[in-house]
Amino acid sequence: MTPAVATASSCARCTLHAESVFRVEGMCCGEEAAILQRRLTPLTGVEDIFADIVGQRLHVKYDAALLSTHVIVEAVAETGMRAWLEHEEPLVPPSAAARGVLVLISGLALAAGLGIQALGGPAPMSVSAFVVAALAGAVFPGRRALASLRIRDLDINVLMLVAVVGAMILREWAEAGTVVFLFAIAQWLESRSMDRARAAIRSLMSLTPDVARVRTDEHEETQPVEGLGLGTILIIRPGEKIPLDGVVVLGRSDVNQAPITGESLPIDKGPGDDVFAGTINGHGAMEVSVTRRRRDTTLARIIHLVETAQAQRAPAQQFIDRFARWYTPGVIVLAVLVATVPPLTMGMSFETWFYRALVLLVVACPCALVISTPVSIVSALAGAARRGVLVKGGIHLERLAAVRAMALDKTGTLTRASLAVTDVIAAAGSSEAEVLGSASAVEMRSEHPIAAAIVRESRGRHLSFTASSDVRALPGLGAQGLVDGQMVLCGNARLFRERGLLGPTAEALADRITASGASPVLIARDSVVLGVIGVADQERDVAADAIEHLHREGIRPIVMLTGDHESAARPIAARLGLDGVRAGLLPHEKVAAIQALRREHGVVAMVGDGVNDAPALAVADVGIAMGVIGSDAALETADVALMTDELSKLAYAIRLSRATVRNIRANIAISLVLKVAFVALAVTGLATLWMAVVADTGASIIVIANAMRLLRHD
Repeated sequence: MTPAVATASSCARCTLHAESVFRVEGMCCGEEAAILQRRLTPLTGVEDIFADIVGQRLHVKYDAALLSTHVIVEAVAETGMRAWLEHEEPLVPPSAAARGVLVLISGLALAAGLGIQALGGPAPMSVSAFVVAALAGAVFPGRRALASLRIRDLDINVLMLVAVVGAMILREWAEAGTVVFLFAIAQWLESRSMDRARAAIRSLMSLTPDVARVRTDEHEETQPVEGLGLGTILIIRPGEKIPLDGVVVLGRSDVNQAPITGESLPIDKGPGDDVFAGTINGHGAMEVSVTRRRRDTTLARIIHLVETAQAQRAPAQQFIDRFARWYTPGVIVLAVLVATVPPLTMGMSFETWFYRALVLLVVACPCALVISTPVSIVSALAGAARRGVLVKGGIHLERLAAVRAMALDKTGTLTRASLAVTDVIAAAGSSEAEVLGSASAVEMRSEHPIAAAIVRESRGRHLSFTASSDVRALPGLGAQGLVDGQMVLCGNARLFRERGLLGPTAEALADRITASGASPVLIARDSVVLGVIGVADQERDVAADAIEHLHREGIRPIVMLTGDHESAARPIAARLGLDGVRAGLLPHEKVAAIQALRREHGVVAMVGDGVNDAPALAVADVGIAMGVIGSDAALETADVALMTDELSKLAYAIRLSRATVRNIRANIAISLVLKVAFVALAVTGLATLWMAVVADTGASIIVIANAMRLLRHD
C-alpha cells in the first residue's frame, strides 16, 4: 500500500481526495485509538479515519486542498502520541528504551522506600522514595493524561493520575508509589506483548531479498528487485531466496516453500514449474523467468491482504466497541456516587468511600476488553497467512466459523484443470499403440487441450508417430488427416454418427468411457473403428482427503457445482466422497444453487477459481478462491484465498476460524469477569489500588498472550 496518495476527486465533498498512512507511537489499545478518532474527526477536510492498533498505523482519508499531513501529525501530538508518515523515518526514534529506564527507576525507588519503612527508618526518607517512585513511573502516563484532558477525554491514564493524586491526598504514600510502579510495568509488559504480535506480521515483509542476480546477453549482474520486469531471467544459486514469482526455465532443485505455503517438505522444481518469491532454493541451481513484478507477487498479495484485513471489523469487535463507549462513563458515574452518597446520606467516612471510588476508577478503563477481539483476529490472520490462507478480514473469519455447508466448483478446484488420457480401449483387430499412434499423428499439430493430452500420452509411452498430412479441424466434432495414405478420423460420437461409423460396437466402447466420467474420443482409419480414448480432467491428489477432513469438522453437505455434464461430474464426485452433484449449471444457476443450500442448511461457503464462479463466490456467506490458478475476478470477489491451491487448507481454515471465535469469547469472558469482580470488590472495600491495577493491566496481558496462541494453531 502506498503510504500517501493523492488522486482525482471521487468524493463530492473533496477538491483533492487523498489518503495517508501514519505510524503512531503510543497507540496500544482501543482507548487510545478512540482518543485519536475524537481529536482528528473535527479537523476540516477529514473524511474517514481507521486505526490499526496492532500495526500501530493510522489510515486517514482527507481533502488535500483543505488539510495537510503536517496538521494531522500536530493534532496527533496533542494527544500525547507521536505520528509520522509510514514511508518516512521518525526524527526521533521511538522511546521504548526510555520507558524501560523510568520503570526501573520507579521500581528501585519503591523497593528503597519499602526497605526503609520495614527497617523503621525516618518517615521523610521513605516518603521521599515513594514520591520518586510515583514521579518516575508517572512520566508517560501523566503526559498522556494531560493530553487526554486537553481534548476532554477520560482514559485509563487520567483515571490512574486521579487515583494516585487521591492516594497522596490521603497520605497513602506507599500505595501511591506501588500503584504507579505496577501500572507502569504492566503497561510496559503489555507493550512488549503487542510488539510480538506486530513482529509476526513484520516477519512476512522480510522474506524476499532486495536484489537479484540477473542473466543478461553478455554476463550476470546484480540488480534491484523493484525494477525487474516480466520475462527477466533470474539466476538462483543453491541456498538463496527466490526474489520474485516466476517459472523455472533451466535446472532442477528442491525448494522450501514453507515461508509461503506452510508445506513442511521441500518441493522438487524443474522446467515449467512455478516458484514463489520468498521461498528458499535447495541444492540445485536454476534459471527462473519472472512472471510477476514485486508488487504483484504471491507474497506481496499476502502482505497487502493481511495489512488491509483489519479494516473489516468483526461483529464481535463492533459489539465491544459499542459496549466500551457506554461502559467507561457508566463506571465513572458509579465512582462519583460511591464517593458521595454514603458520606452524605449515611454519615459514613468520606476518606473510606473516596478511596473505594479511586479503586473503582482504576478498574474503569476497558482496555483489556477492547483489545480482546482485534488482537485475536490479527493473530489468526497472520497465522493463516503464514500457511498460505488469506482471510480478508475479521468479519469473514467469524462467518467461516459458522459454515455448515460447502459447495465446490469442479474444474480447477476439485480437479487440476489439466486434461489427461484415462483409458485407451482398442477394438477387435487393433492395439492400444495403434489407436494412440494414429490419433497422435492427426492431433500433434492441434492446440486443443484434448489433442495435447493424447499426444502427451503417446510420448509418455514412447510411441513413434509422424505428423499426418492434409489435416483438417472439424470444429465441435474433431479432426481428420492422412496417415500413410489412409484417412484417420478422430472425434466425438456425434461426428461418427454423422459419418455413419457409430455402430453398436463403437457406441458400447464410447459408453464405457462415459460411464467412468471421461470424454470419449473415437478413432477410425479408412472408415474402420480402431478404438476409443478416454480423456478427463484429473482430480487433485489431496481432494478426497480434503473432503474427508471437512466432513470430520462437521461440514455437510459438501456438493459439487459444475457446468459439465452430469455423466462427467458424478463419477468424480463419487470417488471424492462428495455428498451431492449439481451439473450443467450456468453462472446464474450456481447462484441459485448457493441460495438453495443456504435456505436448507444455513451458512454456506463456496470454493471456486474461474470468472464463472465469481457470482456464486459473491452470494455465498464465505467465498473461497484458489489463489494461484484463480482468475482475478474470483480473487477480488472472494473473502478467503488459498494462495497455494491446496484443498487441504480448507479444513485448517475452518479449525482456525472456530478457534479464533473461541479465543475471542474466552478473552471477553476473562475481561468482563475481572471487571465485574473488581467493581464489586471496590464498592465493598475489599480491593486496594494496587490490586485494581493488577486486575486491569494484568487482564490486558492475559488476553494478548491468549490470542498469540493462534499464531501457532494447526
